[in-house]
Amino acid sequence: MDRLLYGVAYYDEYMPYERLQQDIEMMKAAGINVVRIAESTWSTYEPQKGVFNFSSVDRVLDAMHEAGIRVIVGTPTYAVPAWLVKEYPDVLAETPRGRGKYGPRQIMDITHPAYLYYGERIIRKLLERVKDHPAVIGYQTDNETKHYHTAGPNVQLQFVKYLREKFGSLDEINRRFGLDYWSNRVDSWEDFPSVIGTINGSLGAEFAKFQRKLVTDFLAWQVGIVNEYKRPDQFVTQNFDFEWRGYSYGVQPDVDHFEAARPFDVVAVDIYHPSQDQLTGAEISFCGDMARSMAGGGNYLVMETQAQGFPQWVPYPGQLRLQAFSHLASGAKMVSYWHWHSIHNSFETYWKGLLSHDFQPNRVYREAQTIGRDFERLSDRLADLKITNRVAMLVSNESLTALDWFPIPGGKIKYNDIVRRMYDALYKMNVGVDFIHPGSEDLERYKLIVVPALYAAPDELLHRLNAYAAGGGHVVYTFKSGFADECLKVRTSVQPGIIGEACGIGYSLFVEPNGVALKGEPFGVGRDGHGIESWMELIQPTTAEVLAYYDHPYWGGYAAITRNRYGEGVAYYIGCMAGEAVMAGLLEQAVKEAGLWGKDQELRFPLIVKSGVNRHGRVIRYVLNYSGEAATVDYPHADAVELLSGRTVRTGERVTAEPWGVLILEEQGKD
Repeated sequence: MDRLLYGVAYYDEYMPYERLQQDIEMMKAAGINVVRIAESTWSTYEPQKGVFNFSSVDRVLDAMHEAGIRVIVGTPTYAVPAWLVKEYPDVLAETPRGRGKYGPRQIMDITHPAYLYYGERIIRKLLERVKDHPAVIGYQTDNETKHYHTAGPNVQLQFVKYLREKFGSLDEINRRFGLDYWSNRVDSWEDFPSVIGTINGSLGAEFAKFQRKLVTDFLAWQVGIVNEYKRPDQFVTQNFDFEWRGYSYGVQPDVDHFEAARPFDVVAVDIYHPSQDQLTGAEISFCGDMARSMAGGGNYLVMETQAQGFPQWVPYPGQLRLQAFSHLASGAKMVSYWHWHSIHNSFETYWKGLLSHDFQPNRVYREAQTIGRDFERLSDRLADLKITNRVAMLVSNESLTALDWFPIPGGKIKYNDIVRRMYDALYKMNVGVDFIHPGSEDLERYKLIVVPALYAAPDELLHRLNAYAAGGGHVVYTFKSGFADECLKVRTSVQPGIIGEACGIGYSLFVEPNGVALKGEPFGVGRDGHGIESWMELIQPTTAEVLAYYDHPYWGGYAAITRNRYGEGVAYYIGCMAGEAVMAGLLEQAVKEAGLWGKDQELRFPLIVKSGVNRHGRVIRYVLNYSGEAATVDYPHADAVELLSGRTVRTGERVTAEPWGVLILEEQGKD
């Protein structure tokens, strides 16, 4: 782990003919120095119960070691073999939609005793085989692990035990969840019903939290097993993924990333995104910032990203390089493609790899060769980038679940849409962002905290946010914040409850916009950018300054967006789903007021600037051009060397980022 890793997932088991040595030769020519294997092929390694065959693993490890290519071995537990399902049919998860059918991956009940028993056995057999092999640098537990909506009787029983331990008594549960409604009250633990059909959002949200805990516990269990085998020079990781909307989009609903990441030596993620004319880099940045935040500010691995992928993802010339260096710019230490070769049959036949179905060098592969060479050449300058941000975004699985239970009318605006509306605005103005969670304690390290739709939150968190603002911090809230407690029970005070003090506002009415816009041209965005997309809280200021009113014959007297001086700090409140332009204008004002506007913020998307400090203490600044047009800028920082070309760039000198191009500038000074 002392250098940049450039890799692929490699499945010798899927190959239509023998070509291991030829693949290795092509990998070395592309600068591939790490492969991931084994996470998908339990049925190959244990074709019958208790019959093991690791010959394919052995031959790949031996061949990779001879070639000097490192290997990450995955535990093959996320796709179960047919014999296990035949013997234990109920190993397939029972979900609200019924029991799963054999065939797809990730359909099992991760709490089932038989699954855990045989899963542990295959893990131990595999690790006993590979642990001492010199090619193995680390292990991946399972893959893209989630709870798969398991909710059968055994899970319900565990949930009741969880409730008993957490709340102590049924009286407390009935009170906190409001179970008297529609005769949902429970007065005997033995009578506790399945929550699959519940209409109670508090109980349903608690079950979703419990399901996320199942994932955390399952991964920690696997880490414990792997730790018995791994050498001191090896690591253990997990390939975390994100909410999927045809690509990586937002906060993962089914995993508490911050809790689940704790047992791992290093965080790994997969990041997929639109490409071609839709390539913006926003998903690379969002998922990378999340991964780095999960790692406590440390570097992370991109275990999977696209080479070709879907037909609509085949990159334009230059885009594969731009994508690879964009990952590094957010703090990645490894970029690995899913996958090396395109598969010739079954479900993912047309999710193409670095090589196409003909296995021949192609334009994408040849571009990968240039990346591999640059990774090797510049590893000492680009590895271990340390990134320090002064802006944080507070995200909450509980609030995400709450807005699923109590959706914004129309159903088009979800929690992650609000998150991305705010994140993307900051990204496009080159403001770096960390992610924090409700349990984060070091709020004061940030000068600005952005809080999208914090619907469900304990009093303690809201008081801490008030104290943060009073102490000099700047905070931006959106609508639906502070509304309910951690059990989704709506607060009885004037909304937005506790944070209303810091925001200097109150409201008790909310309506649907139905074509309403903001009055005038707030934040100078013009008449075309002032529409409201969803939700209107009819805000009445107490001490707050009104930044925007609604433009409506009846609602026009109510505030839509406010700013309030509170103690030494400032709290903004956005009472509606404002459009992209208004959101960007407001956040620009907040960033400037927090004293965080600098030279990089004078550049805007499609030019993205990211920076950090390398292992030699020098500032590395990436200039990423997400456009098919060349972009010329006056370089405003200290004299630097552009690492890809090797030329010196002086302060004020004009530099050009080629279409879909990247500049990497290392400020000069003593190592």
